[in-house]
Amino acid sequence: MPNWLVKRADLSPERVALMTDDVTWTFSELHKFSVSAANKLSGLGVKQGDHVAVLIGNRKEFLFLLHGLEYIGAVAVLLNTKLTSHEISWQLENSESKLLVFDDVFLEKLENAPKAVKQLSLAEFINAEEGKATIRFEYDLNVVHTIIYTSGTTGNPKGVMLSYGNHWWNAVGSALNLGLHIDDCWLCATPLFHVSGLSILLRSVFYGIPVFLVEKFDPKKVNMAIENYNISFISLVSQMLVRMVAELGDKTYPKSFRGVLLGGGPAPKPLLEVCKEKEIPIYQTYGMTETASQIVTLSDEYMLSKLGSAGKPLFPAQLRIVKDDHQQAANSAGEIVVKGPNVTKGYWKNEEATEKSIINGWLYTGDIGYIDEDGFLYVLDRRNDLIISGGENIYPAEIEAVILSHSTIEEAGVVGKSDDTWGQVPVAFVKTWDGETVSKEEILDLCKERLAKYKVPVDVIFVNDGLPRNASNKLMRKELRKLLD
Repeated sequence: MPNWLVKRADLSPERVALMTDDVTWTFSELHKFSVSAANKLSGLGVKQGDHVAVLIGNRKEFLFLLHGLEYIGAVAVLLNTKLTSHEISWQLENSESKLLVFDDVFLEKLENAPKAVKQLSLAEFINAEEGKATIRFEYDLNVVHTIIYTSGTTGNPKGVMLSYGNHWWNAVGSALNLGLHIDDCWLCATPLFHVSGLSILLRSVFYGIPVFLVEKFDPKKVNMAIENYNISFISLVSQMLVRMVAELGDKTYPKSFRGVLLGGGPAPKPLLEVCKEKEIPIYQTYGMTETASQIVTLSDEYMLSKLGSAGKPLFPAQLRIVKDDHQQAANSAGEIVVKGPNVTKGYWKNEEATEKSIINGWLYTGDIGYIDEDGFLYVLDRRNDLIISGGENIYPAEIEAVILSHSTIEEAGVVGKSDDTWGQVPVAFVKTWDGETVSKEEILDLCKERLAKYKVPVDVIFVNDGLPRNASNKLMRKELRKLLD
């Protein structure tokens, strides 16, 4: 395909590409800034195929850095800004990143960064001397565009490789479902290092519509933007929507607002019913990093009649429900299995995980759901043991691995408990070795040192007789959850 941003800047140079509180950029300006970024990257020795890590929040500079990397054919490794220095260090090393560009506010997170990775603050990058990049005018849709790490069930995260084609087909599928208006504008309040935020930036270029970029989610500011800037769509998780609806009060959104793309796990039925009363269009969606964002989304004609459903697969995608290697009939629960050109080809340097998850092009998600008699997907659980807190995925095994690193701990098990604010929060159960003692505070301090804040357990419960296990000695988290009831 033609270079995406070069093509868009040629087709509609004066259309607005980006709006923030302090700047408005046209596609022509964004292209100019991106060429400059490509030249700076070239001057720093970055070449086609190199991996460049990005540790930047929702800032306008993220855009020209991302497109600058595209222009020279480097792969963007997007780092979660909420991670600890230990987590970031592991991802930098595993991804084989050559360069890291970071926002100064995250400097303390780099104390353990591998010495082999050249570090450059965003200010240093902006002031860097420009080389002479060879701008690519064509993109191979099979080439890796991005690596985004997603937590792994074994404790180590997996680097999801997303190609140019994955991103392109995701955007095409979304447009065929939601429609595309020339005056659309997508408000981005989700992190740009998440596939949700990234997909909004890329759709902007494909569709030729502006992004209204919010640095930090604030329900009052977001509601004001929807009211004053003709926002058409916004991508949210349930906890964000709850706060927006509460702040909205008795007011309503303008007719220019076409809907909320709601992901991050099954939405509470009461929330959907309140939105129905307020006539807020809700498009429930199901997706993940491995599918370059959404792969199943409810369409507007079924918004009310199929309340609670994630919808049907987007036009380029396919969906099955599988249990014990057999496709399930309607209303029978099983694993959600998906296929399509927006599905990743695999995980970086992890052939075992790739072969286990992707079979004959079908991605076995590990998530549980069913399809009703009309073909609509209902998601029952985001993986059996997955904890979703404020839209963030938390794998218990990752927290357990940290707790078990303490010399006094013999066993550790983590489960999620319901929380009015975050949906779920993690709770840890631990058993010490006989004769050993450790305080709850010491365990929590260890977690705070090694894990992102949202992964730190809200409580530690000590168990004297050991954790429940089955005949194969596998931890039975289901029994732990019962102890919280």
